[in-house]
Amino acid sequence: MSHVQTMNQVGTSQAELLYEAQQRKVRQFRTNVAISWAVLLALLIYMFSGPIQLDTAFIQKNALFIAGGVRETLFISIISITFAIVLALLAALGRLSTIPPIYALSTFYVSLIRGTPLFLQIIFFFLALPQLGIVLPAVWAGILPLCLNYGAYMSETFRAAISSVSKGQREAAIAIGMTPTQTMQRVVLPQALRFAIPPMGNDFISMTKDSALVSVTGFVHEIMWRATRVGRAEFNNLEALIIAATFYWIMTLILTFFQSRLEARLARGDR
Repeated sequence: MSHVQTMNQVGTSQAELLYEAQQRKVRQFRTNVAISWAVLLALLIYMFSGPIQLDTAFIQKNALFIAGGVRETLFISIISITFAIVLALLAALGRLSTIPPIYALSTFYVSLIRGTPLFLQIIFFFLALPQLGIVLPAVWAGILPLCLNYGAYMSETFRAAISSVSKGQREAAIAIGMTPTQTMQRVVLPQALRFAIPPMGNDFISMTKDSALVSVTGFVHEIMWRATRVGRAEFNNLEALIIAATFYWIMTLILTFFQSRLEARLARGDR
């Protein structure tokens, strides 16, 4: 065996040992995190089963009723994030436009929506619009302000993602005969979406929780509405809100898991 082959084998063995050591370190870290989570969860359970006495009969009786709001919560969130993505993309393109009216419209929309609270926007659609003769179904009175609000905030994500595509690629596309519209559709947007998708996952998780504000209308039977209804009716607000918090937390954990898997897949694509 030649000296070069021997050196290659030694280098390969060292690389494998280093990789195995890194993997052991990662596994140990994850194990320690899991143990810490288990301890914290045990302390939380102890707190609400020992020092803080909960009405377990109320929880058993009303948990399924409150869980019935999960479907409505997810429906509102999915519809809202879908329309918000469209609005965000249009607003981002408008903010990058060189046409003054389009640029002014997009910046005015973003400034107005980001300058007012989401809670006020929901109340406006539900209470103020009927005064103008516009009466919306309660669900849509909650969905529309969520769309407008998150569309305004997400527009910055899209604008940054579009701007991150190098100028050289745009010039190359134009050099081979593509029109500006074709360049945007075939070159810029596909790459920009790869950068925008992970932040959109965070926005969807946030929207799932912010959808609780829709309960203020009193006609959308999502998680928060159901929890406050039974909590007030039976004077068990603590138990009702803990049930609602548990469902929101579970949904957040599930959505976060899928988001992390998506980010990992996109990261592999970059490599």
